[in-house]
Amino acid sequence: MTDTEATVIVDRDGALGHIELNKPKAINALSTEMIEQVDRALIDWQDDDSVAAVLITGAGERGLCAGGDIKGIYRSVVDGTDESELFFSDEYRMNNRIANYPKPYIAFMDGITMGGGVGVSVHGSVRIVTETTKVGMPETGIGLFPDVGGTYLLARLPHEIGMYMGLTGEPVRAGAALAYGLADHFVPRAQLPALRAALTEAPAEAPEVAADFAAQFAAEAPENELARDEQWIATCFAQDSVLAIIAALRAEGSEAAAHTADVLESKSPRSLAVTFEMIRTAKTMSLQEVLERDYRAALNIAHYPDLREGIRAQVIDKDRNPQWDPAAVSALDEAEIRSILDTERQEKVFS
Repeated sequence: MTDTEATVIVDRDGALGHIELNKPKAINALSTEMIEQVDRALIDWQDDDSVAAVLITGAGERGLCAGGDIKGIYRSVVDGTDESELFFSDEYRMNNRIANYPKPYIAFMDGITMGGGVGVSVHGSVRIVTETTKVGMPETGIGLFPDVGGTYLLARLPHEIGMYMGLTGEPVRAGAALAYGLADHFVPRAQLPALRAALTEAPAEAPEVAADFAAQFAAEAPENELARDEQWIATCFAQDSVLAIIAALRAEGSEAAAHTADVLESKSPRSLAVTFEMIRTAKTMSLQEVLERDYRAALNIAHYPDLREGIRAQVIDKDRNPQWDPAAVSALDEAEIRSILDTERQEKVFS
């Protein structure tokens, strides 16, 4: 009998291994314990010949996963414990396992799919979006950067869409997610139960059939909502620094570009500079290399005030008014950015 109080529900239905994130009041935000349970299920099913495919879903109506448990990260940073280090290392190992999983890994990216939610879905092999999907990496708004291998994904998007998403933290809907390669199929939310039922009937001896079922339930993709802005995004976000991007947005002349400049100026300057450099260089790196860098950069950036201040403003006090230090990108020391991205640290995610 399934324990509906568990924060992760792991079960088998036919040849389908099903993982459900079950913390709906928090939009299934990931804790260390949840990450360990997901990873354990993946390890157990990896060599189980009776499992044809794995499906991950989120409980409730609001989304697959809103990210990591940033309140837990905040407590760890404030108290000076190693809990956040354990969280990041466990999460990044799980992300790498998902990306390299030998069986179809199917994600229902219904509703909010952000931050850590991107890590448990977009690295998979079959990514399903619906009319409610919102995909994004909003970490520059809390003093972090797009981790979970996010910069690896963003660096590979066309038209500088990845740089736009990574710096602004703005989410995209199903149409853009499909157009830019962050998802594979559009399936209306009402059809997800039928798709799941079909997946349970896939023969274990032919795992490729499980992935094919998703295409059978796919509907016509919605319009790419960023299509009309592609030109100015491509031009402005191709600049060689965050300051140059903001200047290009101000000079572009459109209301949308000016709004985007305002958005950038509300984010952590330190996070913007780090994110810019990480996306710029991730295109030539493997996912595992990016995840190793994510880990060391997360440990480094936690020593600066912005991570604590960003989480405080967004989820602790909820005043939505972070006081960044420094308050502007122009005040940053380039040596500081290099130190955050230092890859000489001894801590490793992968041995």
